[in-house]
Amino acid sequence: MEEKEEVEEKRPLLRLGEKAPDFEAVTTHGKIRLSDFKGKWVILFSHPADFTPVCTTEFVGFAQINDELVKRNVQLIGLSIDSTFSHIAWIRKIKELFGITIPFPVIADLDMKVANLFGMIHPGESTTAAVRCVFVIDPEMKLRAMIYYPINVGRNMQEILRLIDALQTADKYKVATPANWKPGDDVIVLPPATQEAAEKRLQEGYECIDWFLCKKKLSTQSPNF
Repeated sequence: MEEKEEVEEKRPLLRLGEKAPDFEAVTTHGKIRLSDFKGKWVILFSHPADFTPVCTTEFVGFAQINDELVKRNVQLIGLSIDSTFSHIAWIRKIKELFGITIPFPVIADLDMKVANLFGMIHPGESTTAAVRCVFVIDPEMKLRAMIYYPINVGRNMQEILRLIDALQTADKYKVATPANWKPGDDVIVLPPATQEAAEKRLQEGYECIDWFLCKKKLSTQSPNF
């Protein structure tokens, strides 16, 4: 008897710098399209399931940083493979238990359309629940960052804020940010592309470790003003 060849399901390969795939979905705020938010930054994040302990702490955490994200022109959108009714009941329970209102839409992705579009289903973790994904999409709808967490590890909200600040700072000032950077820290000047520019770089008044690694202070402490 011939063994059936196992065919791996083809999933889209998302690449940084490319357009995020558009979609229409039912949410706790009604129907939305991703493209409705063009002109804003978007954080699309998935959670494994409603009424679960780690996800509950994360939703409280996302709600607590929402005002800071709004200041940065960022729209949060949540998602899990649950119904709208489940989302509404869970959101109401969070309000009852923690006094926290969930201000962002949550996608009801029962058919896994969006989860599969964004590669949120990792069979090694679960075939019926999304892993903890974070997709950062810029105002031109380009995918700028992706972070994946396993089902049993909660996310760090301050790191998500820091990531947004780093991306927006890099875009605004045409710089890069070093490891552990936070607003107010020195940034990295983009490296020179020619030998002549490398020689000149060391004379330009930056704090240089060498010609390829120079830092400077920004005139403002935050990209948001």
